[in-house]
Amino acid sequence: RTVQPKTPSYWRLFFALSALPRMFPTLPLRSRWPVAQCGAQQCGLGGDPSGTAQVQLRTRLLITCLFGGAFLGVWLYFRREKEQQQKLQRIQELKKLSLGQGDFQLVDHTGQPRSKANFLGQWVLLYFGFTHCPDICPEELEKMSQGVRSREDEPGSAAAGPVITVDPERDDGAAVAKYVKEFHPRLLGLTGSPENVRKAGRAYRVYYSAGPRDEDNDYIVDHTVIIYLLSPDGLFLDYYNRGKSEVQIVQSIKGHMETYRRLGS
Repeated sequence: RTVQPKTPSYWRLFFALSALPRMFPTLPLRSRWPVAQCGAQQCGLGGDPSGTAQVQLRTRLLITCLFGGAFLGVWLYFRREKEQQQKLQRIQELKKLSLGQGDFQLVDHTGQPRSKANFLGQWVLLYFGFTHCPDICPEELEKMSQGVRSREDEPGSAAAGPVITVDPERDDGAAVAKYVKEFHPRLLGLTGSPENVRKAGRAYRVYYSAGPRDEDNDYIVDHTVIIYLLSPDGLFLDYYNRGKSEVQIVQSIKGHMETYRRLGS
């Protein structure tokens, strides 16, 4: 069940504040300003009713500005509170999502066991593919490499690039090691047993299915083509399909990094 954030009564507050200046025009001017204590020439009124009207107008404008400023300050406060509520709600929703929340137990291309915990504290661009992919995977890994490369010179914002195979039958450690080296040093090939790869795919809702084999026992794996962006907390933040260009991906990553705050901070 989704809990809707409480909406502040902006309009009731607005009408209450806007009504206050209308209480003052009926009050006599001399009850508010000590004009009786100075001469007409000193005060610049000269007994002229138009001068009195000008002072009254200035007084009303001053009061209106004061209450208008107060209203603006209150409105900004409530808007900030609403944004905070929406952000907390989004964080809670992200925590509940199964997308990217499941752990995985795989092996990297150096033979080291890897789980999701190994990537906590890092920005992560994650991709599912396979080494025999003819054209789509290389194109997407080039985009992913550019995203990783764009953050190399930014202190504390370097991104990791795990690439999980969807073809564990052919993609052993040596195969994925050779493959990811063609793109970027920070790309990390991950493989494992068919069951562990399947669990990782389910955790990120990735579809994949091997096609029919030809006379050479070769085949193509049909799979979801998406680059996932994960925060240092391990939460899913965004995804990039084939329609996203390198420039768009880099700009999106930069925007997420600039607005990111750790959970609980």
